[in-house]
Parts: sequence; C-alpha cells; structure tokens
Amino acid sequence: MTDPATTGPDRARRLRLIISLAAAGIILAILTGIGIYGLVTGPATSRPGPTEPTGPTVPGPTVPSSPTTGPAELPPLPETTNPERFAEAAAEALFVWDTFTTFAPDDHRAVLLAAADPSGTETPGLISDLSNYLPSAATWRDLQEYRTAQWIDIDRLYVPDQWYEAVAAADGQLADGLIAYTVEGTRHREGVWFDEQVTSQHAVAFTMFLSCPPATDRCVLLRLSQLDNPLR
Repeated sequence: MTDPATTGPDRARRLRLIISLAAAGIILAILTGIGIYGLVTGPATSRPGPTEPTGPTVPGPTVPSSPTTGPAELPPLPETTNPERFAEAAAEALFVWDTFTTFAPDDHRAVLLAAADPSGTETPGLISDLSNYLPSAATWRDLQEYRTAQWIDIDRLYVPDQWYEAVAAADGQLADGLIAYTVEGTRHREGVWFDEQVTSQHAVAFTMFLSCPPATDRCVLLRLSQLDNPLR
C-alpha cells in the first residue's frame, strides 16, 4: 500500500523541510558552524577557469578546425534507487566534459536537471549551484581554443558524519530517503598548448544532497554544496 507521506502534497512538504528546518536554525546551526550551507544559500565559489599550461606564459592556443562528432546526446543519469550508484553517476556527469565536441554547457546542465527534485521545489537552488560548477558559455568558448577536456577520478564517496549530525538535530522531521554524499577526488584537465598536449590536476571535494526512496520513487539530485567546502 502506498504511504501517503511519500506521495503528492505530503511528499513535497516533507522535501521542503530541508530548507524550512535550515531556515529555522535546526540544521543551519550545524551546517553554518562548519562552513557548509549549500542547502540554504548555494555555493559561492568561482567558476573553473581554463587549463593552466606548464609551458610559455604568452598565450598561443591552437585554433581548432571543427568539434569532434560524437553521440547525438549525452547519456542520462541512471534511474535507480541505489543512492551510492546515483551519487557516483551524478559526480561523473558534473565533472566530465569535452569542449571540443558539439555539446555546450547547457547540455551537461540539462542532464543533471533532468534528475532534479520532481516537485521543482529545489530546482532553482540547484540551477544556481550548477552555475558554480560548470563553465559559463563564454568560458566554454575560451576553453574550446585549447581543446580542453575535463574528467574526475573519485577517490572516496561516503555519507559524511556531519550529515548524520544534521539528521539527528532534525529529530525525525526529515523524510526517510534524504541523504548526503561527499565526493573526494582529483579533477583532471587536458588541452593543446602550442601544438603540445598539456594537463593539470586539482584535488576537489564537494557534497551532494539526494532524495531517494521512500521520499521519492527513485534517487534525484536536490542541491550541491560549495565546491571544496564539503560536509565531512
């Protein structure tokens, strides 16, 4: 029998408890105390810039001929009830892209928004979060000059202790199925600089907030923390 608390208006109200409880100070006291408040205000980190070359200091990009022809569309996030599987796929979708293709930042953003809060409550906040992870259209065009591609190696994916603290502070008022995963890994970029292949690496860490069954019928992405300012 379907639990009415996990469907319709009741489900939407329970999902909104994440924000309302934070605004009331229950979760905010914990998250602000450790510098994480993505569920309330979203990240404020700057957008990633172009690959930093290790060669000459005077720009000399190789002008690309035409983008690489590949698949007609990007693969969607898996429809799964497994939060760890979904979190790993979401991290890949967030960090893996290639400017020397026919895809644009909006295409990558659309993949993540297609797996967003089905009620739409958290979607405006997620859109804001994504703008701080994905390059802007102007930055993307700059990166295209260097044929820049990016990917991530995930070193650790886990539910942080501070999420358990936040859940305990909520005193049972958060819907079952709401969960946070922290991702720790290395962001890689490669591109062409003076006709030579160059690469850069940078350690990254962030937390994603998910809703999975029974709160929702499958795992969805609610919000993202500030980049390099995760729950631990």
